[in-house]
Amino acid sequence: MRRKLVVGNWKMHLTRDEAASLVGALQEGFVETEAEVGVCPAYLSIGIVRRLLEGAPIALGAQDVFWLDQGAFTGRVSGSMLKDAGVTLCLVGHSETRGRFGKLDVPESTVGFFAETDETVNLKIKALLKHGIAPILCVGETLEEREADRTDSVIQSQLRGALEGIKDFANGVVAYEPVWAIGTGKTCDAAEASRVCGVVRTALRAILGAQADSVRILYGGSVNAANAKELFAQPDIDGGLVGGASLKPADFTKIIAAA
Repeated sequence: MRRKLVVGNWKMHLTRDEAASLVGALQEGFVETEAEVGVCPAYLSIGIVRRLLEGAPIALGAQDVFWLDQGAFTGRVSGSMLKDAGVTLCLVGHSETRGRFGKLDVPESTVGFFAETDETVNLKIKALLKHGIAPILCVGETLEEREADRTDSVIQSQLRGALEGIKDFANGVVAYEPVWAIGTGKTCDAAEASRVCGVVRTALRAILGAQADSVRILYGGSVNAANAKELFAQPDIDGGLVGGASLKPADFTKIIAAA
């Protein structure tokens, strides 16, 4: 039986003081749960969040990683640095790092800045596994791909590329995030979200064999306090990757309770 997992992705929000206030509110309202819980603050807040979470049943995550341990790579953060900072899980291949936005908040001419590929995702996963950090691999289709009936093939291709050459992903996590539902307020129908998570499971079995059954598959994409219970009740959904709602302590607590 896979244990449910709920992870909050704070994205590029919150100063250190604001992050500290959010952690305090989460701890104050935290109720005992069988689900695992994690938060992914911005890099600059990892230190203070780590200190405040000490002894709490909330894992510390990061939002991205670079695949080499050191070198002339200005602005990048390595797996060894994350390990040293106390990080135990890390997002990889989020649609926003791939330049695939549900809601575009930057000039279209700058989308090329977000240049993640399946190859770089693969390198990052290997770096995280090397340092004992659990990768949360994000996959998902755009609205155009869904309307062209390419959802399944796009996700299968992303999984194959991201996991190429990886033999042990038993402690890894996959998050299905339909790009068109991220930051837009749109949510994939619960039954369809479960169906696609089932497609992910089948693809993982083809890639990883029997160990695929231990990999948790999350749904992400406008998960909120109102829809979490229905989503998490689906047979192929093992929890959620939560964006905006994870910045609201009362809502995030309700989502955790739903798991």
